[in-house]
Amino acid sequence: MKKYIIHIKFILLIVLLVFLYGFASHRNANKTKKNIDLVFENGDNLFISYETVNKLLIQNLNSNKNQSKENINLNNLEKFVQSNEMIENAEIFLNINGDLGAIITQRTPVLRVANDSKSYYYDRLGERMILSDNYSARVPISTSEINSNNCKDVIYLANQIKNDEFFKKQIIGLSQIEGDSINQFELKTRIGNQTIIFGDLNRVEEKMKKLKVFYQKMMSDSIMNNYKTINLKFKDQVVCTKI
Repeated sequence: MKKYIIHIKFILLIVLLVFLYGFASHRNANKTKKNIDLVFENGDNLFISYETVNKLLIQNLNSNKNQSKENINLNNLEKFVQSNEMIENAEIFLNINGDLGAIITQRTPVLRVANDSKSYYYDRLGERMILSDNYSARVPISTSEINSNNCKDVIYLANQIKNDEFFKKQIIGLSQIEGDSINQFELKTRIGNQTIIFGDLNRVEEKMKKLKVFYQKMMSDSIMNNYKTINLKFKDQVVCTKI
């Protein structure tokens, strides 16, 4: 008899656990109020605020006020958030409590185009990006026209500058040398205000390495302002023009 009582208690415990789980699942599935937990994957939210992302999510969710969590189309919600011009990628998910989570990747500008008629960024993927009212990115400025013939090369070089701490601070201008049939570029510097004749994209790493060594030497000797141009087009040497 005692053995049967133990079995009955065990069965009742299982039934109770199943009931509680089912009750919690049912309540969670019909939950329509959603807290939103936002994370910006690539650092500070410089170009778009938490409030703006929240509004995008709430705007979409409010169009289906009685929508249960199980009926939320996360793919459509991601596409809706990604339609904002400052957002590169959005990952939307629901946790076990039924709260909404979002991992936001902002677009990363690497170049700013500025001429008489327009001003805008190019991001790291080579896509146009509007200027932000919240933040102005410190990236090289180009007055050259960016088109399908040179865009890939321009963005590649801009990314190389963006990814190097020294050049990110030192290079303030990036333009294509006009009149060349092959894409060739020149850079403008912050310290010394030199024009760097970079040339084409052959031996990019080598050019950047020897330019960095040159700058470290010239800065230590305090004679940087004596030079007007720095030419990197020649292999194994840096050719300078004095003022």
